[in-house]
Amino acid sequence: MAKVKYYYDADTLSYRKIERKKATTLKYAIVFLLGAGLFGFLSFAIINSYVQSPKERELARELQNMELQYQLLNKRMDDAIAALENVEERDNAIYRLYFEANPIPEEQRRAGFGGINRYKKFEGYDNSQLIAESNRRLDILEKAIVVQSKSLDEIAKLAENKEKFLEAIPAIQPVRNENLTRMASGYGFRTDPFTKARKFHFGMDFTAPRGTPVYATGNGVVKRADNRASGYGKHIRIDHGYGYITLYAHLYKYNVRVNQRVKRGDLIGYVGSTGRSEAPHLHYEVFKDGERINPINFYYGNLSATEFNELLRKASLENQSLD
Repeated sequence: MAKVKYYYDADTLSYRKIERKKATTLKYAIVFLLGAGLFGFLSFAIINSYVQSPKERELARELQNMELQYQLLNKRMDDAIAALENVEERDNAIYRLYFEANPIPEEQRRAGFGGINRYKKFEGYDNSQLIAESNRRLDILEKAIVVQSKSLDEIAKLAENKEKFLEAIPAIQPVRNENLTRMASGYGFRTDPFTKARKFHFGMDFTAPRGTPVYATGNGVVKRADNRASGYGKHIRIDHGYGYITLYAHLYKYNVRVNQRVKRGDLIGYVGSTGRSEAPHLHYEVFKDGERINPINFYYGNLSATEFNELLRKASLENQSLD
């Protein structure tokens, strides 16, 4: 039951009952309801900003996980880029240098992608920059891997050619040391055994008994095995490719035929004294691009440093040749 309120009337010197008007009561009721509604709305907004629904909590966890995964992806890309840079450095500084190939410029290895914005589809999200940057780095990494892969393919081809080249060029002595009587004469001016005149000797003479084995000094194809060249008697010529040809003269007999493919160390003939020769020996010449060059530079394949120095000493003596 509502309390009855009174007020003192000074005119009548008595207390009178307070009568509330209906309009005033309605106004108070409306103000109360508006205040209660506003308080409820503000309370809901505040609570909603701090308290998430289960769906919102799930989406927030997925977003955090996505950010973590992109951070891990960038860390893995850092590791991959570091490993690739190590391979690229060796590729330019060792592999391509060894095989005499031009290094690949850095701008070619790290070139981006011009033209349209490839990453526009990632714009408009909270983590757009993170996603776009990750995809950009991944694209550059993939392109760098393709460039490096092609470079290694080129190096592999160069290595194969280099291996064939190393197998082809003359690299051993045509007569084994244990079979030699002596190294009779080297490349340069020597005394002719028949005219006693001083003339240029274009090969090296290895003195050995008749029938001593003679070996191919590099891989190649036999182009001649005949006695139709003046002064050489029975002789063999092997084309090694790359501009190299070797000649083996004054042979006793052959162990190969024309167009036969031989490998370094194959037995191709035997020492003799046919043609313009004073005694059994092998006259050996090396041609490069049609010019006769000093064979002394082509024995690294089967001589020690000491043996080579001794051979060099003997070959430099200006003595009498045997042909």
